[in-house]
Amino acid sequence: MEPVEKEKAALIAGIEEDARVEEKKIIEDAETQAAEKRQYAEKKVESILDEAREKAQEQAKVVKRKIVSGVDLEIKRMSMRTRDAIMQGILDRVEKKLDSMIPNAEYKSVLIDWLAEAGVGLGAEAAEVNASEKERALMDNDLLSQAAEKAHAVTGKQVTLTLSDARPLKSQGVVLTAADGHTAFNNQVRTRMRRRQREIRAMIYDALFTEDRKE
Repeated sequence: MEPVEKEKAALIAGIEEDARVEEKKIIEDAETQAAEKRQYAEKKVESILDEAREKAQEQAKVVKRKIVSGVDLEIKRMSMRTRDAIMQGILDRVEKKLDSMIPNAEYKSVLIDWLAEAGVGLGAEAAEVNASEKERALMDNDLLSQAAEKAHAVTGKQVTLTLSDARPLKSQGVVLTAADGHTAFNNQVRTRMRRRQREIRAMIYDALFTEDRKE
C-alpha cells in the first residue's frame, strides 16, 4: 500500500475510533440521565404516594372526629329529649294531681293561698276573681275574705275580692283582675308552673339526674 493510502486509512480508522468513543460516551451519558430521571421519577411517585397516604389518613381522622362528634351530640340531644320528656311527664302528673284535689276539703286552703298571692302581686284595692267552674263552686264570701285577709297580712293594704261575672276559666287556677279592668294577675296552674319553671326543672334534675349534674 502506498504511504498516502496508509495515512488515509489510518486517519479514517482514527476518525471511526473517535466516533465510536463519542457514541459510547453519548450512550453512557444518556443511560446515566435516564437512570437519574427514573430514580427521580420513582422518588417523585413515592413522594406523591406518601403525600396521598398522609392526606388520606388526615381526612380519615377528620371524618372520624366528625362522626364521633356527631354521635356525642346526638347522645346529648337524646339525653336532653329524654330528660325533657320525663320532666314534662312529671309536670303533667302534677297538673292532674292538683285537678284531682279540687273535690277535697283541704283544696279550699290552696285556693286561699293562690288568691292571696295574686292579690299581693296585683296590688289593687279591689279585684274580681275568676277560676274554673269547679273551683268557682268552692268560692264563697268566707273564702274570699280569708284570702283578702292573708294578702293584707303581707302588704298591709286592704283588698276587696269579689267573684267575677265573666265565664269560668277553662284551666285550673285563679285570675284576679283589678276593678278598673286595666291590670290582672294570672295565677292559673300552668302559668304558675311556667313562672317557676327554672326552679321546678332544677328540683327535678336534682332528684332524677344528680349524678349527671355532678359530672
